[in-house]
Amino acid sequence: MSASARRPDAVQNRTRIVEAARAALAESRHVHLNEIAKRAGVGQGTLYRNFPSREALLAEVYRRDVEELVAAASALLAEHEPVEALRHWLDRVIDYAEIKRGVLAALEPVAWQDLVAHSHNPIEGALAQLVDAGKAAGSLRTDVDAHGVLLLIAYLGRLDRDEWESTARPLMNVILDGLRQPEESSV
Repeated sequence: MSASARRPDAVQNRTRIVEAARAALAESRHVHLNEIAKRAGVGQGTLYRNFPSREALLAEVYRRDVEELVAAASALLAEHEPVEALRHWLDRVIDYAEIKRGVLAALEPVAWQDLVAHSHNPIEGALAQLVDAGKAAGSLRTDVDAHGVLLLIAYLGRLDRDEWESTARPLMNVILDGLRQPEESSV
């Protein structure tokens, strides 16, 4: 059944389930469906009607985060100068990456590899939009591209969970500072 054909309360239930799963993943990689159903305020039957397996639910969390991350690029550029838009987007990447780690840790390798493969191009496209806007405005270096920035960001995935909070944002700031156009010397 398509999302538009669902009853409004069914759509709300599905959204609450995904949000509850996302919140649970932010706290722990060990997510139990009965806990998600309780957090979402729905019964087990409602959860399983929407997501027949744990993998289906986790994949939906991942897909929604990717969609929101990709959509944010245009919205941020409409509200901010390119470098500031990129900064806000990179903050979202940190939040996304934290959830992504939980999802990928909870899925079988074949399932997560497929999710990552399908999300790479849209994320790189959104990042390219931000980087290209910064280049056009003269605020970002012209010798970098979205693919290179993604390679740098990917190393955040190597952080241990206990160092994530204290390290991820400072490292992202280093990446952003490195992307800025060097100021010309006035001497």
